[in-house]
Amino acid sequence: MEYNRNFFLTIILSLGVILVWQWFFVSPANKTQKQEAQIAAKVEQETAQTRPAAGQAGGAAKPADKFSDSAAAGSGILADMTVQARAAALERTPRVAIDTPQLTGSINLVGAMVDDILLKNYRLTIDKNSPNIALLNPQGFKQSYFFQFGYLANGLNAFLPDSKTVWQVENGNRPLTPQTPVTLRYDNAGLGADGRPGGVHLVFRRVIAVDDRFMFTVTDKVENLSNAPVALRFGARLLRNTPPPEAVNASYLLHEGLIGVMGAQGLQTQTYKKLARQEGEDRKIIFPAATGGWIGITDKYWAVALIPAQDKPFQGQFSYDSHDGGTVFQSAFAGDSFTLAPQTSRNFESRVFAGAKQVDTINDYQQKGGIAQFELLIDWGLLKIITKPMFTLIDMLYRLVGNFGVAILLVTVLLKLVLFPLANKSYKSMAHMKKVQPAMEHIRKKYADDRVKQQQAIMELYRKEKVNPLAGCWPLIVQFPIFFALYKVLYITIEMRQAPFFGWIHDLAAPDPTSLFNLFGALPYDVPGFLVIGAWPVIMGITMFLQMRMNPTPPDPTQAMIFTYMPLVFTWMLAAFPAGLVIYWAWNNTLSIIQQGVIMKKQGVKIELLDNLKALFVKKPREQTVAPAAGKKQKKKP
Repeated sequence: MEYNRNFFLTIILSLGVILVWQWFFVSPANKTQKQEAQIAAKVEQETAQTRPAAGQAGGAAKPADKFSDSAAAGSGILADMTVQARAAALERTPRVAIDTPQLTGSINLVGAMVDDILLKNYRLTIDKNSPNIALLNPQGFKQSYFFQFGYLANGLNAFLPDSKTVWQVENGNRPLTPQTPVTLRYDNAGLGADGRPGGVHLVFRRVIAVDDRFMFTVTDKVENLSNAPVALRFGARLLRNTPPPEAVNASYLLHEGLIGVMGAQGLQTQTYKKLARQEGEDRKIIFPAATGGWIGITDKYWAVALIPAQDKPFQGQFSYDSHDGGTVFQSAFAGDSFTLAPQTSRNFESRVFAGAKQVDTINDYQQKGGIAQFELLIDWGLLKIITKPMFTLIDMLYRLVGNFGVAILLVTVLLKLVLFPLANKSYKSMAHMKKVQPAMEHIRKKYADDRVKQQQAIMELYRKEKVNPLAGCWPLIVQFPIFFALYKVLYITIEMRQAPFFGWIHDLAAPDPTSLFNLFGALPYDVPGFLVIGAWPVIMGITMFLQMRMNPTPPDPTQAMIFTYMPLVFTWMLAAFPAGLVIYWAWNNTLSIIQQGVIMKKQGVKIELLDNLKALFVKKPREQTVAPAAGKKQKKKP
């Protein structure tokens, strides 16, 4: 039948989309989640994290690597970081503590670098005793990750502060809080570039402030106490030794890696993998000078971004370096060169974002902080026109009801209302298709030997009865971008991370953790990953089964088999999707069943659901035969 043909065409299209999605998006995401779980388990086996005591600064250090050098993330073979090793590394250097409502950590006075940031309100797992997310880490590990400000100069006979310069703390070593900025000072005492006396005398002061969220403000002042002018460039860099494990398997769904906005040039990105494949000079990407923007490194949920003054030109750079001790990825910027006259000083103000990519926080920094296109730090994707409003709506409802799962259910209802005219028209057309089925069967029998006349007669019947055979596909086609937008929201927004629903769903962004094959945890054994089919996927499969059974069972055995097993296939495939998405699909199916039933009843079309369900449990009578008389053929009796 034509109706069944269109129906199965729609199902096959849906299956194709799901398969592609599973291959490119879900499989990498699930691999990432497994790696994150393994990392969390490893960390939780170690002892509790200890905080380093803040220390006083020492004297001036001998010159080492200059600020412009990229290989400053440690020497020798880099080791995997453990809780104990991290704490020991922090204790080896003098530090100033950081304590804000969102962050805890410390500033390393050796190099004046921020290399110790923990996120107070985010943990590795849903366990309340799980370790906090370590965003920035000290040198010497594969996980080393820090930012640093400094100065560049060519041919200047002056010792400039570098990664081994020890800074002094002015006015006592007290923690950096939103109410108490920290001032660091370094006097090169007239040392030359070789570390010996006879150079240009410069004094550097750095005031570091932090707000109650994730933004650092760094105000640098350089004084020229010599009798000769000096030419300098102020800049900052963000270095990371290796990508996080999840970025290695990052899907096509979002960007993880180096990122920046360079004024009118707009958004610039580079993945870890692509940059690491380059050779020679291609490992360094230098952007033309621009005014307004930022540059940094982004993960799925976290980011660090260097933000130069928005009214002054800067030059951004991505780079990658590999050496015997490991690798280094770097995002950096440098301002224009300036000449500092004798006995004068100059100030520079920059900012650094280091924290969670909360949507409201990012938007607020863009609007109130005047940071150009800062919202692009969150990868809303090509369907931003749908994805971002989808999040805004879910977030607004969440603030009303206090549960993201309930907010998703309410959004589904609202979407049903918005799409009601289209769905209503589609279901009416489907009902009309059922009404003309007898006439279509008559045409097929009448023109069984003439396919051309058969198609002409069917098209004439469509025109006469005002039936659109493809109308049933439209609701599903419209569903695809909505489905994608919701999946994107669940996948990228930190607000959805570890957001609970009810019962056993503790993270809407992760698959349902239960499994049908151990009776949803009632039996004391684990099942293989491919058999983890949770309760919500089963509920979704049941709703899909009921929705399909509202239509007549196809007479063709092959179609009937597809009709029967398709819900099982979708149940198994969607078991790997985020629970929030499966809940949405199940609830959407339920609303569709109700809507379709009401429309079919109004159109006077029989709802086949009860008859189809009854047919599953009622055995068909077997065909009986009678013994044929001699010389006569056997006849079948009903």
